[in-house]
Amino acid sequence: MEDFWGANRDITYLWVRHNGAKKCVILTTTKHLISMYKNKSILGWALYDWANSVFATVVIAGFFPVVFKSYWASDLSDSENTFWLGAGNAAASLIVVCIAPFVGTIGDKFNMRKQLLLAFMLLGVLSTAMLSTGQQGNWPYVLALYIVASIGFMAANVFYDALLVPVSRDAQIDRVSGLGYGMGYLGGGVALAFFVYISKQPEIFGYSNAIDAVLVSFVLVAVWWFIFSMPLAFWTKDSIQNKENSVSLSVVSQTVKVFKTVLKNRQTRLFLFAYWIYIDGVDTIIRMAVDYGMVLGFETSDLIMALLITQFVGFPAAIIYGYIGNRVGVKKSLLAGIGIYAVITWLGYNMSTATDFYILAILIGLVQGGVQAMSRSLFTRMIPVGQAAEYFGIYNMLGKSAAIIGPILMGGVALLTENHRYSILSVLILFIVGAILLSRVKIEE
Repeated sequence: MEDFWGANRDITYLWVRHNGAKKCVILTTTKHLISMYKNKSILGWALYDWANSVFATVVIAGFFPVVFKSYWASDLSDSENTFWLGAGNAAASLIVVCIAPFVGTIGDKFNMRKQLLLAFMLLGVLSTAMLSTGQQGNWPYVLALYIVASIGFMAANVFYDALLVPVSRDAQIDRVSGLGYGMGYLGGGVALAFFVYISKQPEIFGYSNAIDAVLVSFVLVAVWWFIFSMPLAFWTKDSIQNKENSVSLSVVSQTVKVFKTVLKNRQTRLFLFAYWIYIDGVDTIIRMAVDYGMVLGFETSDLIMALLITQFVGFPAAIIYGYIGNRVGVKKSLLAGIGIYAVITWLGYNMSTATDFYILAILIGLVQGGVQAMSRSLFTRMIPVGQAAEYFGIYNMLGKSAAIIGPILMGGVALLTENHRYSILSVLILFIVGAILLSRVKIEE
């Protein structure tokens, strides 16, 4: 295959020669690129990633594991603490796995994608704010709230991804998607830095200790999430109308039909299974890294600094990774990213200093966004014309509801062996199995 780039004043295009045929693919236009950033519907959609990333970064990856271990569940042993934190993450993910196909079908059938996104957002916002009411030692109560908030976060994301199609034009969809990822990385990093400052200087904000400041931060996280969701609520248009919403198929029947359609192709099934396995490993590292660092005795400030490093490294790295994938091939670049995650897991097993943790944070930042972006890019190549909504419905269900096997694996190994290094090493299994399955997927790039 030979590629030929070209451009004029308004159009950037790519000539592709494959099997003797020469085709022109229009990538974008200058006018469309400018209009993307002026389009309120697109801006509102992208700002939701800025809004909800505060939960992923500050709550899931940052403050909740720290406060859970040191305050709410301080009477539990380290192994018990890791087990219950892992079980909570797995329970939330499992519930989303069960409900996502059905609520997704409801959203499509009755044209309620945006309404359901906002409903799940409110569920997450309210549950997050209520974390501030948890008393020391009352870990079952806060763990239940955390599970509900995580369900709201993940279920809302299913509809957030679905709204990408109506807010984008065909020539813009990659860039609009990239804008959302960028806003998420940046928003999560800015929010985490702000809330870390509050926890480090509680007296400036009128609090007597760091715990009180962190508890109040959960309320502020909820406020942030809600306020920055409002542009999507008022500006973003869901212009796709389901012409079959009068069909008498039940939600269950429609969901079964979608599953049969998507999973009929063997290569698609193989890729989705591989994706489910390795993305579970990626999400497990995100969710359990702070807990693991605390068990090894690292200072909380070091752990939070590592999260900040991951966020700010991840923003440019995800963009660069896209160029690498275009150069060497999306499947090869994805396998390379999974391989680096396997190395990260092995280094995590052997690390002993805060500097080691910083190095791992940089490595994670370099590949985290790339693995996510390349997975979606590869899957796009497997979708038949006219079936994008059905295929991405299943893809989003798996991606947004991952991290079931990994947290349970880590928690169970820690509980059985009482050795947390073995628990992080167990995640290596997910990357190895995922990479082996992915290597067998046949895809024309």
